[in-house]
Amino acid sequence: MVYNFRIVSDEVENFKREIKIDADATFLDLKNAICDAVDFDKNQLSSFFICDDNWEKRQEVTLEEMDTSSDQDVYLMEDTLLSDLIDDEGQHLMFTFDYMTDRSFFMEMKELIPGSNLMDPICSLSLGKAPQQTVDLDEFVAKVDAKAAAAATEDFDEDFYGSDSYNDDEFDAAGFDEMTFDQ
Repeated sequence: MVYNFRIVSDEVENFKREIKIDADATFLDLKNAICDAVDFDKNQLSSFFICDDNWEKRQEVTLEEMDTSSDQDVYLMEDTLLSDLIDDEGQHLMFTFDYMTDRSFFMEMKELIPGSNLMDPICSLSLGKAPQQTVDLDEFVAKVDAKAAAAATEDFDEDFYGSDSYNDDEFDAAGFDEMTFDQ
C-alpha cells in the first residue's frame, strides 16, 4: 500500500509538497524524503507528531530517544513503520524540523493507494520555496517580541466590537483551507 502525504507550511504561502511512500516504510524514510524534497539537512533533530483533527499533538515519533522517564510509549523513527500509526486518509501529522523555535510542517495523508508498492519514496508535487530550516534564535525572539508589543499597543476604536462589517462567517472553517487542506 502507498501513502500520499501533502505537506504545507504556515510560514510560506504557496509552499506545498506531496510525498508518496510505501506504508511499510519507516518514519525515518519519510523524514529523509521530506528533507530531500525541501533541501534540508537530514542530521538536524526532528520529530513527527500524530495529531487529531484539530491539530492537537497526540503521539510523538522521535529521531532519537530523549526522555525515558515518560509514561508514554517511545516511538523512534528508525523502528516505527508508517502503517503502525497511520491507517486513515485524512490523518494529520506535524513534522517539527526546528526544535529551538518549534517550527513545523503540517501534513495530511491525502490518499491510500491499495495494491501498490514503492521501493523508494518520491516527491510527486513540488510548489513554492520551503522555509529556512533554521533561523537565528535572537532574531526569532525579537520578531515575536515585536509582534506582541504591536498587539499590546494597537488602538481599537469603539466600533471594533460592534462593527457592521464584522461577519461571524469570517471564523468559519472554510477560511482556513490552507491549514485544513480542504482545497
